[in-house]
Amino acid sequence: MEKELLKNKHRLTEEEFLQKYDASIYERSSVTVDMLIFTVMNEEEENYRKLPEKSLKLLMIKRGDHPYIAQWALPGGFVAINESVDEAAIRELKTETNVDNIYMEQLYTWGDVNRDPRTRVISCSYMALVDSASLDVRAGDDADDAVWFNVKYAVLKKEKTITEKGFILEKHIEVKLTNNADSLSATVRIIEEAEGKITKVNREIIDSKGIAFDHAKMIEYAIERLRNKIEYTDIAFNLMPELFTLTELQQVHEIILNKELLAAAFRRKIADMVIETDQFTKDAGHRPSKLYRFNPNWRNT
Repeated sequence: MEKELLKNKHRLTEEEFLQKYDASIYERSSVTVDMLIFTVMNEEEENYRKLPEKSLKLLMIKRGDHPYIAQWALPGGFVAINESVDEAAIRELKTETNVDNIYMEQLYTWGDVNRDPRTRVISCSYMALVDSASLDVRAGDDADDAVWFNVKYAVLKKEKTITEKGFILEKHIEVKLTNNADSLSATVRIIEEAEGKITKVNREIIDSKGIAFDHAKMIEYAIERLRNKIEYTDIAFNLMPELFTLTELQQVHEIILNKELLAAAFRRKIADMVIETDQFTKDAGHRPSKLYRFNPNWRNT
């Protein structure tokens, strides 16, 4: 006996319902993807006998059209009707910056009603850490330029108020992006309200100079997540070449965390994550240092 087909309150089967369905009943939002591509690079150092200073950098594109023409934004664009958001992220990154074949993880979905002056737009942001030496960055599509910016993150204000059922924490975070030609900045106000087991977080841009859309919020959030993830995952190794010294690896952690680490404690923490090789550095003026590589099986050790 054939199983009876389920019907809704209008006595329609699923097939009949879909045949009659009118997608225009609801207004449609547009969906975009925005990519936060971080790297760590050496800064120019006149004294070759010193280890080169490193800095955290973020890839930005200069907008070639309205809105926010000539301002800087994260690489990104609209999701086509016939592709997934992951596919759109890969495509947009390639067409705007010539970067491809990197792993990106979805970070957050941004859906404030008025975040884009063109129309109702919901954006999925992605984050990646890359070794920039392996990339050939070039602007394309509707981007006038694609450039690495130094990233600085500072807490301007942090104020906690105890309430009857929890607390309210207000923070003002300043994000600065700089390179030889441009200086961008924004201040993001974060209100965290905790009431019992429920916590709500709201982000608002209270000042922005040169950063398009609400991308300052995305950058602030990505740095916060990056600092958390580097403490308990192997994400930092995406920034490293195949062979590296432990000092270089520690320096990367210090740059992202914005604090100095004790060498002995750091080496104990990452001991299972690295494999010692029989190779040494050969930089002129520097004492040779042992080279290591990432251990992909570190969680099983």
